[in-house]
Amino acid sequence: MTTSVKDKPGNLPAELTSFIGRRHEITEARRLLATTRLVTLAGVGGVGKTRLALRVAEDSRRSFTDGVWFVALGDLQDSELLAESVAGALGLPDQPGRSLTHLLTDQLSTRHTLLVLDNCEHLLIPVAELAQTLLRACPDLRILATSREILGVDSERVLKVPPLTAPEPQQTPKLEAMPRYESVALFVARATDALPDFALTEANCAAVAGICRQLDGLPLAIELAAVRIRAMTAEQILQRLTDRYQLLTVGSRVAPSRQHTLRSCVDWSYELCEGREQKLWAWLSVFVGGFELDAAEGICPEGLVTHDFVDAVTSLVDKSILVREQVGDVVRLGMVETIRAYGRERLRESGDYPIAQRRHLAWYDQLVELAESEWIGPEQMRWITRLDREQPNLRDALAFSLTEDVVATDPDVNARITNAMFMFWTCRGLLAEARYWMGRSLTSSDAMQVEERVEMLYGDCVSAGMQGQIDQAATRAAQCRALAEQLGDAESLETADYASGYRALFTGDLAGAVESFQAALASANERSPWNDPSRFGYEITRLLGGLLGLAAASGLSGDETTAADCQERVLAITTPRGESFFRAYSSWALGQTLLQAGEINRSATLTVQALQLLRQLKDLVMTGWCLESLAWIAIREHQPTRAGVLMGAAQTIAQTAGSVTVTLPYLVGIHDECEQLTRDALGDKAYGEAFRTGTAMELDESVAYALGDSRADKPRTTPVTSVLTPRETEVAQLVAAGHTNKAIASMLVISPRTAQGHVEHVLSKLGFTSRTQIAGWIAENQHDRQA
Repeated sequence: MTTSVKDKPGNLPAELTSFIGRRHEITEARRLLATTRLVTLAGVGGVGKTRLALRVAEDSRRSFTDGVWFVALGDLQDSELLAESVAGALGLPDQPGRSLTHLLTDQLSTRHTLLVLDNCEHLLIPVAELAQTLLRACPDLRILATSREILGVDSERVLKVPPLTAPEPQQTPKLEAMPRYESVALFVARATDALPDFALTEANCAAVAGICRQLDGLPLAIELAAVRIRAMTAEQILQRLTDRYQLLTVGSRVAPSRQHTLRSCVDWSYELCEGREQKLWAWLSVFVGGFELDAAEGICPEGLVTHDFVDAVTSLVDKSILVREQVGDVVRLGMVETIRAYGRERLRESGDYPIAQRRHLAWYDQLVELAESEWIGPEQMRWITRLDREQPNLRDALAFSLTEDVVATDPDVNARITNAMFMFWTCRGLLAEARYWMGRSLTSSDAMQVEERVEMLYGDCVSAGMQGQIDQAATRAAQCRALAEQLGDAESLETADYASGYRALFTGDLAGAVESFQAALASANERSPWNDPSRFGYEITRLLGGLLGLAAASGLSGDETTAADCQERVLAITTPRGESFFRAYSSWALGQTLLQAGEINRSATLTVQALQLLRQLKDLVMTGWCLESLAWIAIREHQPTRAGVLMGAAQTIAQTAGSVTVTLPYLVGIHDECEQLTRDALGDKAYGEAFRTGTAMELDESVAYALGDSRADKPRTTPVTSVLTPRETEVAQLVAAGHTNKAIASMLVISPRTAQGHVEHVLSKLGFTSRTQIAGWIAENQHDRQA
């Protein structure tokens, strides 16, 4: 006669509240337990390690014939009592004259048992020693531990427990899709426990998403916030999360004391760190959105950056204070916001916060200066990806550099960073952000060096023109000219000529553009030859920008010879250095010239070459221009559907970049002609369908289509068809319609058990825990298909 699960020995405490999410972690933990004998669930305090361990243990009971035993160690302060605590949990009586460790090994040596050791972080060495002793003597024993810090023994396998899934920043999902986020499902469940009338609605949907996002998906914090729904609305809770430690102070009376409040939970983690680790935690909290090791070494004071600095950082990773993330071939470190806020509070208390901010600013000032100096070279792609990763820190540094104290002591630091970032912002299509920071900088300080101001006015002129803000571009060009003439030096006057050239190009004054660019390039050539290998940084990017401007203006004027000469010069400078950005722009500009001359094949070849370079750079503005050009080529090659799709894709990319599809007046007529020819060939309805197909494409998808790697007229594969079998899709749709397993069985003419199995497979494949999440997922995918 077999023993049922409920009759198996063990002491697992009953769950008092519903368990939400964690399907992936449960599956992975059980897989690890099947292949190794010591598994540690590690994670930051409040992330839900204990609840996860209990659920894994409960789900594993059938696999352990001699039971699953839970040992709570959180309140144990005396390590000498560790073995006694384990023995007590197993119900073993004392035997005078025998050590408890021997008693445990005797008891477990022939048993097929799972031992759950909960909250081991303050007893690491004794727990590690006891675990190894038991595992050596008990071949059928498995141990599942939970800890904020890994045990650090050879046989240990670590499963990092992440926060619950939460909506992405700047994203508010549709109401029906909200329950698929684990943190939202948890908030709703606990809020309903606290206030049975609570429901997730269109009115509070955004606030709940904001709460879960600001609390990093941290279960303890979310549960503490949900309790507040008894006296506050979700919107009020969100507004008060600026001081999360003050708000989140009322938890379960039966919870461990370290989890009564969010502060007590993080205090516990802080106390487990050594003094140097505590100080390092505080200093590293000055970063926003993560950091790399060189940045950490750069901002920390000498007393912290010693020969074993990496060991100290690693220890904070092991203690779940720092979160390690692999980004390509780079390791980034970071903190969940709750941990970072605590560290900043400690940093302020120590009086070191202003110093840390200054060091943070100085380090990023040096970083962007180095990026600018190496921009025209083989490291360009590496710098683009690095600055992309560092955007949160760069924004924080820029904002700090505009504060009154910094402006008073270093009025040029903001201008240095802003000007050095210009090429990055341009390349990534971040025109609105570029103009935001340049606008703030230009109005923040009259003490900025005039040379820096001239450079910035040039940058803002170009950015405004690329946005289609022609009047603003003209204003900046005039201001740049006035300041340059006031200075009177050759370099500033060159910059003013470049700005005037772009102003003329954007307004359609091609002759004026050619004149201004030629004047600037002639002056630059007098100071040093245009192909001088010693040119670097801003000087060479400005020169290349001038060559591109002259190429565009000459080509659009019908001067193919000058346009080709400019491209040859650009390639002569950039190709030996392994540069990509200006090579792409140059290829596009010459392609436009050839297109106007009727050389369709050569134009297409150059435009495709440009797009292939841009594919890696992810330059939104230039990518949009290339797609638009390929649309013009497509209609001339009698491919109207392709032309319509590409025009739609180009519009979406331009809007994403805060730009317009066509920025040069001369090209507007070509755009309009292409659109009309495409409409005439397809008819309004088919044209609209092709255009909408393009607008619905993601960046990578539209580039792949333009390069012939995919076909937009193929049905887009959705998660419904790619993740689930046809039968599972059918079952998921019936679940979404509100049918029970019994009803589904009847409708599909299958047994209720089979229907239940299908539902469980759907939940498992999608990583969900409730039928409501399935319904939200189906609704979202239906919306995507309709779009």
